[in-house]
Amino acid sequence: MARTKTANLPDDAALRMPPSPLLLALEQVMLRGTSDARTSVSIGERIAVRLAGAITLDRVRSGQRLLESDISTLMQVSRAPVREALRILERDRLVEFKPRRGAIVTAPDQAELRDVFTIRSTLYCLLLAQVMEDNPGQLDAVFSRHLPRLEAAAKAGIDPYALEGFLLNIAVFDLCANRLLGEMLKSISLRTLRYVRLGLAHSPHSLGQSLRTWRMLQRAIQRRDIAKVLDTARSRMSTTRDAAVRALLRPQ
Repeated sequence: MARTKTANLPDDAALRMPPSPLLLALEQVMLRGTSDARTSVSIGERIAVRLAGAITLDRVRSGQRLLESDISTLMQVSRAPVREALRILERDRLVEFKPRRGAIVTAPDQAELRDVFTIRSTLYCLLLAQVMEDNPGQLDAVFSRHLPRLEAAAKAGIDPYALEGFLLNIAVFDLCANRLLGEMLKSISLRTLRYVRLGLAHSPHSLGQSLRTWRMLQRAIQRRDIAKVLDTARSRMSTTRDAAVRALLRPQ
């Protein structure tokens, strides 16, 4: 008797997404690379990127087993690149390996949430301060380009909005002359995105507040008010963290 496919396994639409700005940004984050390296991305790395997107957007639920055999059949590849993909996801703490169960999608965790946002707030403010000193005009241009997209995404729903915010942040990170600082922020950005989406899904009304604080940040950048930029950024991250905490504490 044929074995049934794993429940909640991403379908072809999730794993065979066409090239897009989101996938390219996810690729940067997952592979810690730049656009010059994309031509050498392996099959396993590409599978990891698509699985990361599915997990972050809750298309695959926490606790779900990811079986090599199912994914290799779906993607029409051998198990070796799937195994590589799962190890990449383990590095970014989206998947953990458990005895006799294999790869399991990790659950959002309050302790990790607080740790991630503490690190992110510190690093993000360091990066913003440096960019405001070195490239305020370029930062202004990034916000001018992305805010209209963010506003349009807010009307489309939580997932489009969360993803546009992710893309905006990646564009900001790329402005930093301190490449290590930018890469460190990218390295936790998938976990950050997961918690951002969690908080918005729990309190959809907070989407409007989030958009207002993005606009406040843009105005502070336009005025070249570094102190206000940093204060607004810290406030934004604290509000986002607290929304995610409330979501995790909600009765099951």
